[in-house]
Amino acid sequence: MKRILLTGSNGFLGKIIFETINNDKNIVFGLSRSRSAYNFSLEKAVPDFMDQFDLVIHTAGKAHILPKTNIEKQEFYDINVNGTINLLKGLEINVLPKQFVFISSVAVYGIETGLNINEDYSLLANDPYGLSKIQAEKIILDWCKKHNVICTILRLPLIVGANPPGNLGAMITGIKKGYYINIAGGKTQKSMVLASDVAKFILKVSEIGGIYNLTDGYNASFSELSITISLQIGGKFVPNIPLVFAKVLAKIGDVVGAKFPINSNKLAKILSPLTFDDSKARKAFGWNPTPVLKGFKLEENV
Repeated sequence: MKRILLTGSNGFLGKIIFETINNDKNIVFGLSRSRSAYNFSLEKAVPDFMDQFDLVIHTAGKAHILPKTNIEKQEFYDINVNGTINLLKGLEINVLPKQFVFISSVAVYGIETGLNINEDYSLLANDPYGLSKIQAEKIILDWCKKHNVICTILRLPLIVGANPPGNLGAMITGIKKGYYINIAGGKTQKSMVLASDVAKFILKVSEIGGIYNLTDGYNASFSELSITISLQIGGKFVPNIPLVFAKVLAKIGDVVGAKFPINSNKLAKILSPLTFDDSKARKAFGWNPTPVLKGFKLEENV
């Protein structure tokens, strides 16, 4: 029976991982700010663990948002970097785990457009979130090497599952309320992966270690994803606007400011394909995830 520490156990991905691996073969200890075995804010202090762990799965962190203030920018460092340092210090006081899995992000590559980016691509992020993930990765890699702990880093794109946060959650809300609009046919492709597939993969990859991108291998377009969502909430019509009109609106947004739903920068991101190569995981472990368009289910009450 494996004893597992799961940080961020009450987060979007953490909950799904907990439900997947908490069974008669494992004892899972959650660490979160509340309602867990360890109620703790990692960025504030070094945790005092009363248990020993074979595996640590580190999902806790500040999610990818656009910071509006210097305080919000500092939070990425405090939570994602200092929080990781404090976690590792706490583990050093106790018996060291045999394996460590860190949930990172494709944001470390620091690019907004590209096709089939693999793990050998340079880490070029210069935004607070991407930089904090790069720093956390390095700290973890060095720590694991020093203490002879098997280290796994999973770089994830858009994570898909029921009741998601962030941009996907906003997209679902927009479709429900009728204000989501595809631009220029919504043909731009983006990599994504089902949270449930990531959760199922963790225990297998943790035995060997390494750095891996994980995607569903299909890279759905905005149009395909919006149609999938629409069909699950009664087939609501998803409108589309021509690119010319979108460019006019973006110029208005440049003048009006942050309260306007779109500007030239946002439009460029929407129109830029960004996909990642997960063939390393497929070859090493037989990673064969469910396509998001097939496996994505909204909550039953939508």
